[in-house]
Order: sequence, then structure tokens, then C-alpha cells
Amino acid sequence: MEEYAARFAEFLEQLAAKIRSYTVDRIARGVRLTGLGILTVSLAFSALLFLLLAIFGALEIPLTTAGAFAVVGGLFAAVGAYLWFKKV
Repeated sequence: MEEYAARFAEFLEQLAAKIRSYTVDRIARGVRLTGLGILTVSLAFSALLFLLLAIFGALEIPLTTAGAFAVVGGLFAAVGAYLWFKKV
């Protein structure tokens, strides 16, 4: 009788582990990947913003502020026109 109880307890443990591997482990992996994705996008956006500010500051030294705005605005207009004609 004790062997039956031990086997039944082991069966319940295996069943709980199997159910957990199908539910909780997959959700935990998804939550972890989602958090890492949000962090990665945030850091990439911050890096792009700082890069743009550094380029603007570097352009502002030889040109005036208005010249730097003109160059950056012209660059954005050129990229926008390219994407417009490409229909992206």
C-alpha cells in the first residue's frame, strides 16, 4: 500500500511539472522577452536621439544654428521624399 501511495505522489509531481512546463514556463519566457524587447527599443531610441543631437551640435560649430537646422531639415526632407517615392 505504501508503494502505491509513493507512486501516486510521484505521478502527481510529474503531472504538476508537465502542466507547469506548458503554462507558467512559457508565459515567464514571454514576459522576460517582452521586457528585454522594451528595454532594447528604449535604449536604441535614446542612442538615436543622442546621435542626432551630437550631429546637430557638430554642424552648429562651423555653421550657425540656422544653418544646422537647414542641413538637418534638408536631410529629413530628402529621406522623406525618398520614402515617399518608394512608397514604403
